Amino acid sequence: MLGPLVDATGALVLGLALLVAGVAAWWLRTRSGAVRTTGAGVSELEVLRSLGVRPEDADLTVVQFATAFCAPCRATKARLEQLRTSHPGLAAVHVDAESQLEAVRALDVRRTPTLFYLDRSGALLGRSSGAPRPDELRALVAAHAPATGAV
Repeated sequence: MLGPLVDATGALVLGLALLVAGVAAWWLRTRSGAVRTTGAGVSELEVLRSLGVRPEDADLTVVQFATAFCAPCRATKARLEQLRTSHPGLAAVHVDAESQLEAVRALDVRRTPTLFYLDRSGALLGRSSGAPRPDELRALVAAHAPATGAV
């Protein structure tokens, strides 16, 4: 007598679990690599400066936190190096997250690659976690570090 009720309850629980998992996966996918604008406080900028970041030396400085065995980190580094060839005002600073754990904690870096985008004045334009979306990265670089020959 309880058999059909238990089967229906089990199916409902399974369906609900699948729905929650699907929504969570969709939410994570939409955020992965997206540039989020955030205001940086003085302490975040001090942490970045302690790592050797000098935003006043370039139109746009991208600080990438990476780890040795992170494939998206290597691809992101290569993409930044490629963009630097056509955008002389772009500076890329690569930070080994494993050897800079205090900075990782202070900046709330939860995954690699995590990128911070700073303008010449040191203002944080945004940050992204995960491999940056190529179109967003190109647009951000083009907006803040004009290409060679651009007016």
